Amino acid sequence: MGKNKLFRFAENEVFDQVVQPTFEDLMKGGFPLKGRWNADMFKRDAPLVLELGCGRGEYTTGLAKLAPEKNYLGVDIKGARIWRGARTAREQGLANVGFLRTHVDHVLQCFGPQEASEIWLTFSDPQVKKSKARKRLTSPLFLARYKQILQPGGLIHLKTDSPLLYDYTLEQIAAHKLPVLEQSDDVYADLVNRVSPAEQAVLNIRTYYEQMWLTEGRKIHYVRFAIP
Repeated sequence: MGKNKLFRFAENEVFDQVVQPTFEDLMKGGFPLKGRWNADMFKRDAPLVLELGCGRGEYTTGLAKLAPEKNYLGVDIKGARIWRGARTAREQGLANVGFLRTHVDHVLQCFGPQEASEIWLTFSDPQVKKSKARKRLTSPLFLARYKQILQPGGLIHLKTDSPLLYDYTLEQIAAHKLPVLEQSDDVYADLVNRVSPAEQAVLNIRTYYEQMWLTEGRKIHYVRFAIP
């Protein structure tokens, strides 16, 4: 393991913004922040927005700057990536940002019923093999989990460069009869031209990987839907 990664892992241990439960902590139950993220992590009552598979936290921190009235929590298993987001939050004085280092599979162990108001899925692994479709973050398995942790009418945002994941998500939305609030096959050629300035600012947040895909000429897809 490189020295930079070791340094970042060590710094994660002292960042107030980073929570790193062990697998054993989650599996034995009683994770202390479950149902108490606002009270114990953010010290205030505000809508809790999750970014699952947050990578370097560009969306978590970007959204937090645009909407300081909400609490934002990025979730990812990669400690070196979370370090970047936590470092950015500290440098920019973002008190409404936190990070949770764990597998997205563990959302039910980490969050209480109806604890979150929104979920962002930004450039998630499309799991291209059909045999791994259930691992896609908009599969029926994950939608059922989100329903438990989201408030009624909670929102899910998918932003992706993958036509496969985008089309698959639209299929799942239709199959579950979920209301679509916004969608576009091409965010930058279409959607940003027909939404409010506030929504434009949200959509124009770009992750490290998104910038790579745009450089390659890929289209970026987006859909926002609700979980009743």
